[in-house]
Amino acid sequence: MTMTVWQAVATIAVVAVGTMLTRFLPFLLFPDSKRPPRIVEYLGHVLPAAMTGLLVVYALKDTSLVSGSHGVPEAIGVLAIVLLHRWRHSMLLSIAGGTVIYMLLVQLVFA
Repeated sequence: MTMTVWQAVATIAVVAVGTMLTRFLPFLLFPDSKRPPRIVEYLGHVLPAAMTGLLVVYALKDTSLVSGSHGVPEAIGVLAIVLLHRWRHSMLLSIAGGTVIYMLLVQLVFA
């Protein structure tokens, strides 16, 4: 099923308005001159750690400890991320470094 030109224009317009609304609405609801509600401050404090934990669980969910490489490259990758982050406190360096180390292990050592 293909869309007509007007359907495509309408779809793009609705997506653009939705994106702009989600980007601008927090600034309209919580201006700098007014303190945000405590629940919003709480969520801003706890959600980054919760999302990081969720991503770790998702990334490691299919790791088998009883077959294959027994999760060794994954464990080394996670350890590399933790050590890089403790050393440099750079999220970008930690994630990139751990990913490179993991990919090298999977492609070259545990192939």
